[in-house]
This record gives sequence, structure tokens and C-alpha cells, in this order.
Amino acid sequence: MFQELDQDNLQEVVNTNDIVLVQFSASWCGNCRIMKPKFKKLASEHENVPFLVVDAEKFPESRKLVKVDNLPTFAAFKNGQLVDQTQTNKAEVLAELASKVL
Repeated sequence: MFQELDQDNLQEVVNTNDIVLVQFSASWCGNCRIMKPKFKKLASEHENVPFLVVDAEKFPESRKLVKVDNLPTFAAFKNGQLVDQTQTNKAEVLAELASKVL
């Protein structure tokens, strides 16, 4: 399930799903725009898992769940806990992160 968060409620989503994958991005971020279709494609392969895009500038509480110091930042959560995160513009690195929780 691919979705863009429209409110600052990532913690709630993480707490109510076994697995969650997140892309932290911003509207001005070129690499974020490049990675979004790749993230969406990965989501289409795992329809029962939430794949969320979070605007790191609009949603500061959601951003606090991981260390976001560069964009795009991707995070994988399992059972309410952060498993790992990475900052990348490469699909294979994103797939490697996802494989840690899927």
C-alpha cells in the first residue's frame, strides 16, 4: 500500500502495523522525486505493507522517529521499532533496506 501522509501521524501508523517502510522527502528535493517511483514500484510488490512518503518539512513529529539529516531518507520499521535507515538514490540500496523487514 503506497500512501503519502497528509498528517503528522507516522508514530500511530508504525504502532498499528507490523511492518512499515517510509520515504522522508521534501518538495524541493530532486533525488526524492527520482526515488519516489522506485519506492512506489517496491510498494506494488508488497500490497499488504504500508509504504509511506512523509514530507520531512511539514511533519516534524514524524521526522523525529529517525535521524533525518539528508534527503531522501528511507526507514524500515518492524513491530513498532526502527530496524534500519539509509539515505540513498539507488534502488538496490532501497531494496536491501526493505529486505531486512519483508
